[in-house]
Amino acid sequence: QVQLVESGGGLVQAGASLRLSCAASGGTFSSYTMAWFRQAPGKEREFVAAISWSGGSTNYADSVKGRFTISRGDANTVYLRINSLKPEDTAVYYCAARANSRVGTSDYEYNYWGQGTQVTVSS
Repeated sequence: QVQLVESGGGLVQAGASLRLSCAASGGTFSSYTMAWFRQAPGKEREFVAAISWSGGSTNYADSVKGRFTISRGDANTVYLRINSLKPEDTAVYYCAARANSRVGTSDYEYNYWGQGTQVTVSS
C-alpha cells in the first residue's frame, strides 16, 4: 500500500520561503510520477507541479513558474520549494503519486494522496 506523508507547512510571512516534503513508502517508485496539488479555502484543488521519478521530467502550473521548484531527494522523498510566498499561496498542499511516468497535471490521473500540509501566508 502506497503511503504519502507531507510535512513542512506552517504560518509564514509574505516573501518568505518554505520547503515542503513528501515521504513515499510502500511502492517501487522508479516508474512513478509524483506531484503537488493545492486547495485554497473555497476553491477547487489545483495542480502545482509534478516530476517523473526516473527521468526527472518536470511540469509546473503557469501560476507558479519561477517561484516553485519540485525535486527528488533520497529515500523516496519529493520536495516542493516555494520562494517569495504570497498570501494567495495559502492552501492545503497535497502530495500525489501515480504509477506512470507521464507527468500529468489532472488530479484524476493520480491514485495515491497524502493527507496534506497547511501553508498559511500572512501579509
